[in-house]
Amino acid sequence: MNPMPVLSPHLKQLRLSGILDSLEARNRQAIESKLAYTEFLALLVEDEVARREQKKFVTRLRRAAFRSSKTLEQFDFERLPELNRALVHELATGRYLEEKSPVLIVGPCGTGKSHLAQALGHCAVRQGVDVAFMTCSQLTASLNAARATGGYERRLANLARVPLLIIDDFGLKPLRPPADEDLHELMAERYESVATIVTSNLDFQEWDQAFPANKLLASATLDRMRHNAYCLVLDGTSYRAPRQLPTVIHNRLASGSKAAQA
Repeated sequence: MNPMPVLSPHLKQLRLSGILDSLEARNRQAIESKLAYTEFLALLVEDEVARREQKKFVTRLRRAAFRSSKTLEQFDFERLPELNRALVHELATGRYLEEKSPVLIVGPCGTGKSHLAQALGHCAVRQGVDVAFMTCSQLTASLNAARATGGYERRLANLARVPLLIIDDFGLKPLRPPADEDLHELMAERYESVATIVTSNLDFQEWDQAFPANKLLASATLDRMRHNAYCLVLDGTSYRAPRQLPTVIHNRLASGSKAAQA
């Protein structure tokens, strides 16, 4: 008697229908290896747990809204010999998440700040942590948009609760009211409660320039952002440098330019 017509609806009712994906293969394995019933059951349960964990991982990765699938394995440490590699790998373990400490990453354009921030975020997702990635401009714009529709408090509360918030490109544009006040409110809510990663093209001593309208607000916000923070400085040339033309083409273009000038 084939048990599948009876088994299938029962598994769906118990929300275990994923077991059907591997049931046939596991049943064949059990027969060939002469597994005990409990061993066969253990394999099916392990498959279901793995499926659910993978589904959770995919969902967390989608909600994180990373710009791209940047991972730590893809990061070119050789291009930045002065970077504290040991600290990066320590951060990848997620201890800063337990400490609820900020991570601040600074350096010139194109040195890999966003890549590194997203890579650490990817590590956090693998560890089962919910992550949200956005630029500073996107962050303040979303809060302002929520204010316009009466949902500011809810939006602020949601952002304040995210276990890891990654704010990219802080200081790229000056924070004008009410953006400066919104960022201050968010940092105050997250302070010593959850972890935040911030990247910036500005040196640490220049961060107050992001608050041109209110230096007192700048001091209060930055104190919270910097307290007990892990700091990473990326100092090197931009990986976005133009690709060099082959010598033959370069000489041909140079000759053509001189001929045109003549």
